[in-house]
Amino acid sequence: MINTIIFDFGDIFVNLEKETSIVEFKKLGLDGPNEELLTMNDLFERGKITELQFIESFKKYIPEADILDIRKAWNSVIGEFPLYRLEFLQMLSHKYRLFLLTNTDAIHISRFEHMAGISFFSDFYQCFEKVYYSFEMGMRKPDPEIFNYILKKHDLSPKRTLFVDDKKENTDAAAALGIQVWNLNVGQEDVVDLFEKKILE
Repeated sequence: MINTIIFDFGDIFVNLEKETSIVEFKKLGLDGPNEELLTMNDLFERGKITELQFIESFKKYIPEADILDIRKAWNSVIGEFPLYRLEFLQMLSHKYRLFLLTNTDAIHISRFEHMAGISFFSDFYQCFEKVYYSFEMGMRKPDPEIFNYILKKHDLSPKRTLFVDDKKENTDAAAALGIQVWNLNVGQEDVVDLFEKKILE
């Protein structure tokens, strides 16, 4: 019987506008991500480099772009957070131990909080026993240690814990540790379909 749920954030609760971000960067002259920028993103999500170091890594490829414009393009990926998902989460919080575990960075979290407003994001955070950001933890999914840390820290039983994420590499890593998983198919499934998946029975 599941008694704990660990949720991802992006495309689980807040919609990610990935195509919008690509378009915005193209306007600045960047034709999609490359290996160096992906590496810098990984470091930024682990909290290993500063916000300025991350933003300036783009300047190598789009030297004419203003730092504020780069930041705006980076944040354009953060989309809507539908109220019905918050209401669903609030209902769950009365029945299960809930945790948030997300690969993210300080820029995106700041943007989300600004867009959502203090009342909304406070209600959201209050649903969780603990919120875990990769950039604060110094590690990110699908590293096994990030899951093991939470299991040990909160004395969780893997077989009684459900992990919900839209990336298969993340749910595969959790499943390898004995955690129950739901690899949510974005666009075809919604987190509020949880009970329809029969996972919690």
